[in-house]
Amino acid sequence: MATHSNGKIQPRQPIAIVRLDDLEQAVEISRALLAGGITAQEFTLTNPHALEALAQVKKELPGDLLLGAGTVLDGEMVKSSIAAGAEFLVTPAFLLDVIAVGRSAGVPVLSGAFTPTEILGAWRAGADLVKVFPSGGVGPAYIKDVLGPLPTIPLVPTGGVNLD
Repeated sequence: MATHSNGKIQPRQPIAIVRLDDLEQAVEISRALLAGGITAQEFTLTNPHALEALAQVKKELPGDLLLGAGTVLDGEMVKSSIAAGAEFLVTPAFLLDVIAVGRSAGVPVLSGAFTPTEILGAWRAGADLVKVFPSGGVGPAYIKDVLGPLPTIPLVPTGGVNLD
């Protein structure tokens, strides 16, 4: 299975998406996720304090977690995410500038995409993994169908994914 050159991000590894209302809960939430075996955690930048939370968790739990920034929409967000300690970046859509800036910094990018055209475009642009979003409405059959002609692209279904 394909992995980024840092060997940390893997396509079948669960990534907890952390959306915080209270900055004070960040370390507690991350510690609980870690206790449950979730070592990769994405802090979404839809919260104005997400990068502060990411930096605090990185400080309090050094080396235990793989921390990322989600909903990264442009190159400036890439830079501020990396400065806060993000070890991977996640986009909700196929955004060339995020992929380019992330790759130039050596930080893995999980590019959002939905259609086969977007998925292939993100992969060719240098995304380390392709986040199929939103995948909740289409289910596992869609992922299987996409992998038919594109079996070498590591896909990460996101949105509405559960144990069922």
